[in-house]
Order: sequence, then structure tokens, then C-alpha cells
Amino acid sequence: MPQLALAVAIVCEVIATAALKSSDGFTRLWPSLLVIAGYALAFYALSLALRTIPVGVAYAIWSGVGIVGIALIGWLVFRQALDAPALIGIGLILAGVLVLNLFSAGVKGGA
Repeated sequence: MPQLALAVAIVCEVIATAALKSSDGFTRLWPSLLVIAGYALAFYALSLALRTIPVGVAYAIWSGVGIVGIALIGWLVFRQALDAPALIGIGLILAGVLVLNLFSAGVKGGA
């Protein structure tokens, strides 16, 4: 269950960050409310995951997958360009998250 809580935290954080772009500096009501609700849910879900997943491992996965997710949304939704160095960097972040998930005992709630 901690992995599910972490996944929920990631999804909420990515949605909130995308809404942050759409909030136009908190001048638009509905995207601004989505930002607040999304981050609140993200931090709550992350706190649940931290009951068993070590904070460093959980945060690395949360931020890494969040970076990849929001970069994809930026590219697909907001039509923001990703050049070769950006793609390489995002690939390295994704590789790090995969290594954590595949090989770290901390992801499964161990030390």
C-alpha cells in the first residue's frame, strides 16, 4: 500500500503543477483551486507513503517521476520544446527512478 500512496502523491503533484502553469500566477480561480487541492492531496498521500518508505527514497521517486511527468505534460499540452540535453537529463532521472524501484529494499518498506 505505501507504493499506491506514493503513486497517488505523484499524480496529484503533477496535476497540481500543470494547473500552476494554467493558474497564470494565481489570477485564474479554478486552476488556482486545483493547485491548492492537488498539492494538499499530494503531501497527504506522500505522508502516508513515508510511514514505511524511507524519506530519501520516497522523495527521490516522487520528485523524479514528477519531473518526467510534468515534462511530458509540458511537451504534450503546453507545446514546450525539449531539446537533446533536456531529453538526456530526463532519461537519466528516469533511469535513477528505475534503479531505485528495481533494486532498493527501501521502496518495499525495508531499510
